[in-house]
Amino acid sequence: MELVGVRIELPTNTPILLLKEVDGTRFLPIWIGANEATAIALALEGIQPQRPMTHDLMKTLSEALGGTIDRVVVTELRDGTFYADLVIARDGEEVHVSARPSDAIALAARSDAKLFAAQEVIDEAGVEIQDEEQEDQIEQFREFLEDVSPEDFEPRERRDQ
Repeated sequence: MELVGVRIELPTNTPILLLKEVDGTRFLPIWIGANEATAIALALEGIQPQRPMTHDLMKTLSEALGGTIDRVVVTELRDGTFYADLVIARDGEEVHVSARPSDAIALAARSDAKLFAAQEVIDEAGVEIQDEEQEDQIEQFREFLEDVSPEDFEPRERRDQ
């Protein structure tokens, strides 16, 4: 899978994470929290906060313990909730850690880890892009990502203070 990015879904103002099949035409939309959206947006923009955010700390801890973030696998969609495994390579072995896809992908975005989704998940929740209008929407989404900033994911009342 390829990480297309994150954006705010209107009119609900809910952040959404969008993955795309590398060798296909389907997209996997995953609704996520504002904090995770900010963490992913920061990583995609290459912004390093003055102090490490939680996902930066998790990556540093993994490395300090001799591990590297190898890959993320979106494993399941159950009752409208996505599940994922974070796979950490250490001493020639793999450690699988159950994680929310948004947290695991926030870590992957900081470490260039590969992204995968189980075929059953893509079959159930994947969205096929079949016409030019939909492709234009995806291109507009990519253009939006170029202009979005992490502050766009803060709750409205926090921005107004």
